[in-house]
Amino acid sequence: MTDTPEPGAFSAQERAAIKQRAAELKAEAKRAKGAEKAAAEAADVLTKIAEMPDGDRELAEHLHALVAEVAPELSPKLYYGQPGYARGGKVVVFFRSGQLDKTRYSTFGVSAEAALDDASGLWPTSYALIEPTDAAWERLAEVVRRAAG
Repeated sequence: MTDTPEPGAFSAQERAAIKQRAAELKAEAKRAKGAEKAAAEAADVLTKIAEMPDGDRELAEHLHALVAEVAPELSPKLYYGQPGYARGGKVVVFFRSGQLDKTRYSTFGVSAEAALDDASGLWPTSYALIEPTDAAWERLAEVVRRAAG
């Protein structure tokens, strides 16, 4: 049997991500407000990063440190079971593990909440990550700065 869904149906991996997101929202609703909630969400993100396979874990750790440095106003928060960074509870930037997603590369992405709009009417919403260079990390740092507003 193949994991390829019928047309219009979700794959097993997509269904798992939806269930993970529903569990995240349920856990958020149960948490206390304020600093206690933020600390719990940050711990959830760090736990998820620690559970990632080698390679993706290092990418996620590097990205986590980068976001904390260049956009400390963004709060760590799980987003479809993987690390996200939010402003006012809404995810602005996020990381997707390629190994967990069973894809060729990991992804750094920005949501519609990101402040990236520019006059050209065109901007990237995700970046493939495969052993980024120092220059690539610097570019991502600038994207995070801009996205955070």
